[in-house]
Amino acid sequence: MLHRRRLLTLAAVGGSAPSAALARQIMALPTVDPATVLAETGAPAVAGLVTDPEKVIVQKQAGVRRAGAPDLVEGSDLWHIGSNTKAMTAAVYARLVEAGKAKWGASLGSLFPGVKLDPAWADTTVERLMSHVSGISDKPVMAGGWLARAHADKRPLTVQRAELAAQILAAPPTAKPGKYEYANLNYILVGSAIETITGKPWEQVIDAQLFKPLGITTAGFGAPKGAAPWGHLPKPGGGLTPVDPAGPSDNPPAMGPAGTVHMSLADHARFARLFLKDNAFLSADSIKHMTTPVGDAIYALGWLVVPGRPWSRGKLLVHEGSNTMWHEVIMIAPGRGVAIIAASNAGPEASKGAATKLLHQFQGAYVA
Repeated sequence: MLHRRRLLTLAAVGGSAPSAALARQIMALPTVDPATVLAETGAPAVAGLVTDPEKVIVQKQAGVRRAGAPDLVEGSDLWHIGSNTKAMTAAVYARLVEAGKAKWGASLGSLFPGVKLDPAWADTTVERLMSHVSGISDKPVMAGGWLARAHADKRPLTVQRAELAAQILAAPPTAKPGKYEYANLNYILVGSAIETITGKPWEQVIDAQLFKPLGITTAGFGAPKGAAPWGHLPKPGGGLTPVDPAGPSDNPPAMGPAGTVHMSLADHARFARLFLKDNAFLSADSIKHMTTPVGDAIYALGWLVVPGRPWSRGKLLVHEGSNTMWHEVIMIAPGRGVAIIAASNAGPEASKGAATKLLHQFQGAYVA
């Protein structure tokens, strides 16, 4: 769920005596210590990095992949990124726009041909879905038991998503159109629209349109399996219980476009860099469109847009993702040319905000 929120490199020159100024710089070198976050929060593990427009400039991690087990997290480990998937789904749609297969400002009627829409949806656009001002609320659908049914549903994901879209759009909005209400269903509908446009499952489209072109090789869907951090849930009496990734350890796959991606932090940084420099992958117009809130909302297309701070030299793009068993936070300062990503293998409440604490360590040390 969503909430509001230099690197100094030194090279020693052989044979030269350090000056007093250099000595002061060395003494002032920033430190980031993930172990202090573990001690403060009790999280099983945390990991994070800072990237500039070209490369990762620092990466650190500490802790264990699974509570009660000895295997330590490593820099190449995979982390569930939760709702940080949403910005990726928006980027896929932007890629389709640039390819001439989709349009900005598309109405829901054009995105879901053949679906009988309640008249109240007539003026709703794809941007309104992606900025959570469409009038869709998660509450009625979730209260109706959709999560449990979706976990058990073995039909193709395209069918499940299309059915859900038709169900929602046949009835009037359950929230106030134009008013911000964060809802995963918005992005399930965007995913279904992408499937209608391409004739392929969202999972195949994001791989072809985003992961492969960016060189993201570790991406997958659901809980990461193999030698990777497990998610954790709180025990009733205190402590954390590791959740076996072979079991029900994520939201149902149909929720993919809203938040089921996992990948390494270094691969997530490849995506983040799109917002730090001009690139051939997405035009400047597309980036601007994706990072401009709709109407009076503070949420753009997959990003919460925060007014600039002195250190950021302009606006901040922030987001977080959690399925209650992992937590990942990302902060991008395009004007500064830096992005920070941090993750924990327990939810934000269970880990006492460990990922956010680590992100703030990186921010204070490397970009203050």
